[in-house]
Amino acid sequence: MIRFATPLRLAAVAGLALSLGACNFSRLADIGQPPQMSKIDNPTEKRDYRPVSLPMPSPEVAPRQANSLWRPGARQFFKDQRAARVGDILTVNVNIQDRASVQNNTSTSRDNSEEAGLSNFLGFESSAIGRIFNGATPSTLVNTNAASQVQGQGQINRQEQVTVNVAGIVTQVLPNGNLVVQGRQEIRVNNEIRELLVQGIVRPEDITATNTVNHTQMAEARISYGGRGQLSDVQQGRWGQQIYDIIFPF
Repeated sequence: MIRFATPLRLAAVAGLALSLGACNFSRLADIGQPPQMSKIDNPTEKRDYRPVSLPMPSPEVAPRQANSLWRPGARQFFKDQRAARVGDILTVNVNIQDRASVQNNTSTSRDNSEEAGLSNFLGFESSAIGRIFNGATPSTLVNTNAASQVQGQGQINRQEQVTVNVAGIVTQVLPNGNLVVQGRQEIRVNNEIRELLVQGIVRPEDITATNTVNHTQMAEARISYGGRGQLSDVQQGRWGQQIYDIIFPF
């Protein structure tokens, strides 16, 4: 007897298939063509954008000086070309050379041995123990042995080097004059996109005359360098395997 699935069952199966394969549908749009690059938009309008709020000193009002060639806060007589306002652009030089080597060895061992007996107890040791434990010997009532051994070894050898320049935009000027800078750069090579994200707080005094600043002079620096595309997908485990590794308790 053949039973046909009801529409409700078909809808449930279809919904389950859609939920399981939802994370792969975004990749189906890129079949036969390179991955699409992100659009240029205002970073302050993104959903995850949060303005920076830090302790600030009291604002200082610069005194006005009549007939003066020197402008308060200026670093030269002519217009300062370095970034100072929201929307200005400056270059962040990222030069990361990180190396770490860690090696740990652990070895523990433990041996335990316990013996207990009742050789003499007013002559009742044989009769009383014999009735309770059939065939037990009073002199060796308890004899336990335990041994444990643990050996562990770990080694980390990491070396990273990132040298790149990225142009960032000033998204916020703090009350003390420091600048919140955020920059993003995307490079597509064949079917792979490389992304560089830089965000942090910069002092105007650290900006050079060529309108550049080093990443080591950025406070609360957030630097991310990665990629997405066919090569990145192959280097990662399938989503089903990742879920299995997370929920599997053994």
